[in-house]
Amino acid sequence: MQSPSIVYRFKNGLYINLTNRCPNLCAFCIKTKWHMQFNGYNLDLQGKEPSAQEVLALLDKEMHTPCQEVVFCGYGEPTMRLDALLEIGRALKKRADYPSFKVRLNTNGLGNLINKRDIVPDLKTAVDIVNVSLNAQNETLWRQIVRPAPGYEDGFKSVLDFLKKCAAAGFTRVAASCVDNTGADPQAVKALAASCGAAFNEREYLDEQ
Repeated sequence: MQSPSIVYRFKNGLYINLTNRCPNLCAFCIKTKWHMQFNGYNLDLQGKEPSAQEVLALLDKEMHTPCQEVVFCGYGEPTMRLDALLEIGRALKKRADYPSFKVRLNTNGLGNLINKRDIVPDLKTAVDIVNVSLNAQNETLWRQIVRPAPGYEDGFKSVLDFLKKCAAAGFTRVAASCVDNTGADPQAVKALAASCGAAFNEREYLDEQ
């Protein structure tokens, strides 16, 4: 089997695969139907999550080839490894010898619930851009689409609160996203994102690689 990819390239970004754990099992998630593969990369960490220092060593080998963004985004929720995320992001911001780039977090927005505290001030020290996978315009639909694990069934309110806190914190960009063809109304999700002070991205429903 191909070795797991901890750092991988996609388009103009350099991506960090910190964990495969996630409190959601979204109906549209490609990690199951693509068997943990993505564009030729094996993102199955097989339970062996990388340390922050391991990730930084791998990034150091890659960062001298320019990229627009370094992105916390694998087949799991990055805020489940908040300490590693913060250590990596803060270290990247100190590296003046790297070509210019932004640090982006792709998240399901449940980070405050996962960590049982407001993590937004900490994130502000480590990332520039926050993309929140909102995916629905109301709680009932959110539960149907993201299929939260026990203990996270009421997470929709926490996602909205997280989105508002991020929008108020002064990141370079804060956006909420919605995947098309899932039953959600993208325009209603866009309006909800705007009410939280966030921009909006509509994402394509992925099927075949």
